[in-house]
Amino acid sequence: MDSSKPQHPVVLITGGAKRVGGVIARTLHAAGYDLALHCRRSMTEADALAAELSAQRADSVLVLQADLADLHALPELLDTTLARYGRLDALVNNASAFYPTPLETATITQWNELFASNAQAPFFLAQAALPALRTTRGAIVNLVDIYAERALAQHPIYVMAKAALAAMTRCLALDIGPDVRVNGVAPGAVMWPSDGKPYAEQETMLARTPLQRSGTPEDVASAVLWLLRDAPFVTGQIIRVDGGRSVTI
Repeated sequence: MDSSKPQHPVVLITGGAKRVGGVIARTLHAAGYDLALHCRRSMTEADALAAELSAQRADSVLVLQADLADLHALPELLDTTLARYGRLDALVNNASAFYPTPLETATITQWNELFASNAQAPFFLAQAALPALRTTRGAIVNLVDIYAERALAQHPIYVMAKAALAAMTRCLALDIGPDVRVNGVAPGAVMWPSDGKPYAEQETMLARTPLQRSGTPEDVASAVLWLLRDAPFVTGQIIRVDGGRSVTI
């Protein structure tokens, strides 16, 4: 790290190459953060985003590739980030696997994959990041889900994993405060799954949403930025970014 360069706050974002993670990355970068941008398979997208943002501010994006199910890789993400920037101010646990797992056909492989990305990796990344975050009095934001609190048909393992992440958010807020704040963002209908959702189901879902529309990834990213930068007395909270849908179901 070149100590002569201005010190920007540094954030590690998992699953930050595209979709909501990519918008979070752009939003935080525009707010002055330098990025450690993790991906698993999306290296093409990660490299393109890094090039785009680095053109705006040189040497401001580090691309990291790892399978978050590999516990040995998690401390390496932190070590590489600290070697590059010398600090860590924020961790955004965004990466998430999502797919149905009906009880009749669910497998241990599905269990392991869904818990690895949605609960296990966020916990052990927080563990690895804790010394650096304590130094900067930093913050963690976990991307939860409104379904961490209620059932989603045919998705029991995903719901259980997100519920574990919500519980972790509260527990770590208690355990690692006052040095580090820990919060969550729980999106509602913001971006449909990449395999699509039938139009009729989308319309039914939006009809139950008080704001009568879907949200945007920018809505989620704005909440993440607020929790990291503008909410110094907020910890242990999960902010629902769902257009009010959680009050109707």
